[in-house]
Amino acid sequence: MDFWLYDHANNERRPVTVEGEPVTIGRDDACDIVLKGAFVARRHARIVRKGNQFFVENLSRSALTVAGRDASIGQSVRVDFGDEIQVAQYSVVPIGTTRAGGNARETDRRLMQSRLVAFEQQVHSELLDRMNLRVTAHVDKSDSQYVTQVLNHLEEILGAKTQSMDETLQTHTVHLHLHRLVTSEVMRQCQGKVQTDYQAADSRQLDPARERAVHEVVSSIVDMMPLIFDPTSVAEDLALAEEAYDDLFNQVLPTISKNVQRYIVQRTVAKDIQDIMFGLGPLQDLLEMGNVSEIMVVGKDRIYVEKNGVIQPTTRSFFSDDTLLSVIERILSPVGRRVDTSNPLVDARLSDGSRVNVVISPLSLVGPILTIRKFGWIPFTIDDLVERRSISPQCAEFLKACVIGRKNIIVSGGTGSGKTTLLNTLCAYARANERIVTVEESAELRLPQPHVVALEGRPANVEGRGAFTIRDLVRNALRMRPDRIIVGEVRGPEALDMLQAMNTGHDGSLSTLHANAPPEASQRLETLVLMAVDMPVRAIREQIVTAIDVIVQVARFPNGHRRVTHISEVTTLDRETSEVQIEDIFVLRDPEQDRLRHTGYIPSFTEAMVAKGTLGVEVFL
Repeated sequence: MDFWLYDHANNERRPVTVEGEPVTIGRDDACDIVLKGAFVARRHARIVRKGNQFFVENLSRSALTVAGRDASIGQSVRVDFGDEIQVAQYSVVPIGTTRAGGNARETDRRLMQSRLVAFEQQVHSELLDRMNLRVTAHVDKSDSQYVTQVLNHLEEILGAKTQSMDETLQTHTVHLHLHRLVTSEVMRQCQGKVQTDYQAADSRQLDPARERAVHEVVSSIVDMMPLIFDPTSVAEDLALAEEAYDDLFNQVLPTISKNVQRYIVQRTVAKDIQDIMFGLGPLQDLLEMGNVSEIMVVGKDRIYVEKNGVIQPTTRSFFSDDTLLSVIERILSPVGRRVDTSNPLVDARLSDGSRVNVVISPLSLVGPILTIRKFGWIPFTIDDLVERRSISPQCAEFLKACVIGRKNIIVSGGTGSGKTTLLNTLCAYARANERIVTVEESAELRLPQPHVVALEGRPANVEGRGAFTIRDLVRNALRMRPDRIIVGEVRGPEALDMLQAMNTGHDGSLSTLHANAPPEASQRLETLVLMAVDMPVRAIREQIVTAIDVIVQVARFPNGHRRVTHISEVTTLDRETSEVQIEDIFVLRDPEQDRLRHTGYIPSFTEAMVAKGTLGVEVFL
């Protein structure tokens, strides 16, 4: 069995291969995976196979976490490839088992990737020496003459160094580059932008004949995949392409001449070096992958991605912390932000709307930390959410009626649970003749209505001036004659202004909130209002009851699925306790259920909505 072993205390990682089963983990030298940590037990845990599944059993009273789930002594927890097993300062990540036939093991592939990175680092280092770029490590793309010099030197270096590359590493590099092109082609066709030429950053150095040969290989691989090529099927198509690629690559590899393979190697290394010099390095391709929703960089050696709701490590890495800092600077400079020891924490946004968070030393103890939440290019519809079992058809109809009926709705949930996605979906039901004002810290909402006024907050500049908060924008929105106000996320004193807007004729307003359950959403609103003004708690609760009609709770489960778990009505104040009363309308009691179940409670506004024809009683059946 193959693993990646991460030592977070020393910021090191290495591959580990264990022959046979079960696999024991502990401080004792007799264990299969030896972890010499102060908080590691002599025999801490073991991994056993039961049928086609693997389980981690805690053998000690010490802490053990598997994919975020705690395991007590004697308890077994199922583990999948890519799940993180946390033991004290270490993370043990199973990545695969030995494959039959001629296919390389996953560990071998990761080792080959490490060799490729080392090779690219040698090329990059020699290029910096030739161009005397040790100080900046990158060049300004607008200086075309200087860029040409860099590319000429890069071509000379690659021409000499690729001659000595062994065949195994060459095959791995060809595999990697064709995978990128296949993924890119699947994305293009799903987007409806069928494009069959694959242009590198330095197109003047491309060989037309060899480019045609590469294109024929890519086309043959894609043609053999049973894909749908529809904008709503991107995740499914990419997942199928990932699954089928290895076998198809092995089929077409013998048909690729050695001359074309060497050309592909030079193209691959040249692209990676150019991404480091001019782009975002190893993150460049990840930003273009449709099935990657979040990118998480922890120091130069650890890059994680979230695919389909599940976090998994990648084989990518930066050459050094300085290279990573250079890429971070390249991200922040166009938006007028900077990061240094005096300002070590920064939020920003990429040109495509993706959100960026940066933390460096002295706040970060593991090197520069970069988190990018990508902006999805395909807006989900309610049908997509129903198809993915995120919500039942009856609940979808109920929420549609609530939006059309101008009920004030709060979407509540944890980080990454799908709040903004659901909010965007619900907002699509607002009438086309309504004036809608959206207020966000980072613009993510994309509404189809023609009369939408989008406002975005602005942080302070380097002098600490010029900030415009969400509260400033909500207050200003009230002066813009809105029919609806949509706040991307309420997280501060703007909660008071939002409640007042809902209470003063702006029915049908929507927002999101961080909370783990509908009652907690109400309590969090109380806390946020108290950040704005010191007023009696009962008065705050009365505002909440009169302002909020419906709370929709969403959650992300360990398997990555995001689902609506509660749809509740905010009813009244308890006469004795003065607590906000919340009645559940639909509840997902078991995550394995296909749909939410009606609790039997009929909302107080049902009769009026049925009379207007916006809601049918069949949604409660």
